Amino acid sequence: MLIHVRLFAMLRHYLPQAELGTFTAVELPEGATVVDLLAQLGVPAAEAKVVFVNGRTRPLDWALAPGDEVGVFPPIGGG
Repeated sequence: MLIHVRLFAMLRHYLPQAELGTFTAVELPEGATVVDLLAQLGVPAAEAKVVFVNGRTRPLDWALAPGDEVGVFPPIGGG
């Protein structure tokens, strides 16, 4: 199944071919979860602080569906 993913901030280096500000198509097997997507991209699950699937916050064990748009954010610090 085809998923569209966008990695933010320091996670962008896991998708070096991605154009800034766009989603990148990723092929996954049926029944894959967010953590499966992260593993395929080489993103350590501990670096994925917030995950959005189709604009809604979802856990790492969320089952993905064809055409889903996934945004992944790392922990962000500041003051």
